[in-house]
Amino acid sequence: MSSLLDQDIAHIRRVMPLSLAGDFGGPILAPSYWRMRLHQLLATGHVNKGQLADIDSLLFQIELHELNAASEEAASAKHAVGNGAGRR
Repeated sequence: MSSLLDQDIAHIRRVMPLSLAGDFGGPILAPSYWRMRLHQLLATGHVNKGQLADIDSLLFQIELHELNAASEEAASAKHAVGNGAGRR
């Protein structure tokens, strides 16, 4: 079981950053999908300390991604308001 969890964690570690980076349309798979996958691994009840640390790190990456996306969205909205404010 531990080997399967290690393989799942390694797979998620490889593909999640690429998926979250996505393309011009946004992430390929939403952060909620990756969070669900990681929580499913935790729910097995067979996670050792090293795996728990890896999963925690991946969950943190998702949080950082969401914070960065929210900051970019807020900056974009502020920029749009600022550009339209002086025009009449």
